[in-house]
Amino acid sequence: MSSKEGSSLKIDRSVKTLRELTLEKMRDAILSAYFKPGERLVERTLCDELGVSRSIVREVLRHLETEGLVESIPHQGPVVATLDADKAAQIYEIRALLEGHAARLCAERADTALLEQLALINSQIQAAFRAGDFHGVLQQTSAFYELMFHGSGQSMAWEIVQSLNARINRLRAMTISSSGRAAEAAEEMRLLVDALQKRDAQAAHDASVAHVRRVASIAARKLAELAEESDQAAAQSGDLARAP
Repeated sequence: MSSKEGSSLKIDRSVKTLRELTLEKMRDAILSAYFKPGERLVERTLCDELGVSRSIVREVLRHLETEGLVESIPHQGPVVATLDADKAAQIYEIRALLEGHAARLCAERADTALLEQLALINSQIQAAFRAGDFHGVLQQTSAFYELMFHGSGQSMAWEIVQSLNARINRLRAMTISSSGRAAEAAEEMRLLVDALQKRDAQAAHDASVAHVRRVASIAARKLAELAEESDQAAAQSGDLARAP
């Protein structure tokens, strides 16, 4: 893999440990599709691009493998994990179950200050959408759900969500860029926040589940398109290989 022109993965070491900064940089690079699904992650090249040692690169790649963002291929080494439609569907099913339940309990249990904070974070999500700041959308959305689970008292459920968070954000990065998604997401989140603030537990549950099901349908469509493009590319490659 060659270095990308006009981009830099160099690490700012001023705040966190070098390993933490490298992990964040690599995770963001995969979520933003700087590294594409199936792309080889060559240690020597990554050392040069990131400006870190090979031992740190190896640690980070192992960690990303536990998050489901990297996979090791025999005789090839680490590559960016491909997005699997069946696994994505399972992730959305888990989200619907856990987030719907958390939304219901949050409406019943959370104090007024927490609900106001959720409304504020949602306004920041929508501002990031309008600004085209998809990284900001991902960050604020994760913060919203962490707070909602906290308000619901479902700490163990949040741990389960966190274990999937890298894959959730990878899917989220794909869906939030779809045409018209900003307006749709704003309305879906408005319904959820309104239900929470009115302490309407059933409406909060329904709004949360409806939101997950909508993004699940978008992800399924996009993954099908990617699979079709991959099949076409493979077919063209085979045609070229057979050409005289």
